Amino acid sequence: MEITRGKIPCAKKVVIYGPEGIGKSTFASQFPEPVFIDTEGSTNSMDVARLPKPTSWQMLLDEIQYVKSHPDVCKTLVIDTIDWAESMCIQSICDKHQKSGIEDFGYGNGYVYTKEEMGRFLNRLSELIEVGVNVVLTAHAQIRKFEQPDELGAYDRWELKLGKKTSSQTSPLIKEWADMLLFANYKTFSIAVDDKGQKRKAQGGERVMYTSHHACWDAKNRYGLPEQVPFSFSSIAHIIDNKPAEQPKVNSQPTYQVEKSKTTEPASEPVQQTYTTGEQMNLPLNEPVKQEEQKTFPAQDPAIPKALRDLMEANHVDEWDIQNVVAARGYYPADVPIRDYDKDFIDGCLIGAWQQVYGMIKEMKEKEVIPFN
Repeated sequence: MEITRGKIPCAKKVVIYGPEGIGKSTFASQFPEPVFIDTEGSTNSMDVARLPKPTSWQMLLDEIQYVKSHPDVCKTLVIDTIDWAESMCIQSICDKHQKSGIEDFGYGNGYVYTKEEMGRFLNRLSELIEVGVNVVLTAHAQIRKFEQPDELGAYDRWELKLGKKTSSQTSPLIKEWADMLLFANYKTFSIAVDDKGQKRKAQGGERVMYTSHHACWDAKNRYGLPEQVPFSFSSIAHIIDNKPAEQPKVNSQPTYQVEKSKTTEPASEPVQQTYTTGEQMNLPLNEPVKQEEQKTFPAQDPAIPKALRDLMEANHVDEWDIQNVVAARGYYPADVPIRDYDKDFIDGCLIGAWQQVYGMIKEMKEKEVIPFN
């Protein structure tokens, strides 16, 4: 056994949460070469690189796996926001088990399933750290009543805004996983507006970031940061990766300029379109897109649910492939279009178990059970 000593340089795991509109997405965009997985559409007005908006939990996992397979596409992966991602996780679990809600499982099993799935999700993100990609999770904050077990009375405190019923299971996992848990808020104070001090008025509004635990919020860091710092990337830039906060303002990454790629980039340039369509996720971002591949892949039936259609396009699976696999399993005849499948079957069997479905499609193609078009 070899014993080592000293600090080990590695990518960072950061969770930033705060009230809506305080600037969490803007803060995350200042990390080195970020790519966003925007689960709620909060970056639509921002000039940032992004992967297609995930429409299912499986699509979100596929995008994380894509970044792991191509770590050169970015230095930071931002999931904006984790509370919306948790909602997709819960929906996926309910669809897979054909339940209408997480409480329908009984005996608290739904919460256990959610905790286990979120644990696997965080493990996937940790694998990105191992290949040198920073991971940033943004989250909304909410005020909840809290009562200390050794004290009388309750008081308000800020917490991660996760599922009302599942947060007790998933919130501790996320906080334990992070290297830095940062709470952003507006710093306000009250002043007396009368001589007796009975009437008071709130003033202030400076945006600050808290880095250490407080009775009224959760926060932590492993790098000796002051308890309160300005809500600016420059406050932690020396920890992340040698890059000052001003770097993102210099558009030195044309590969990620999605808007410009639609009009000005020639085909031989690095591929901006990789982020604009799910069907290009399997391609390395620094290789040109083969035009013949785009032409031969058929357009999907718009009546197919979008979550399933996105998975099909991302993996180059057409309707004919799914129909034959479904028929081989005896669920529906091969001539029944996907649009006529039962919704519960699509959500639970096709989307919820997409990895198994896709695996069967690849296996049947390899065995030439399905002739190619």
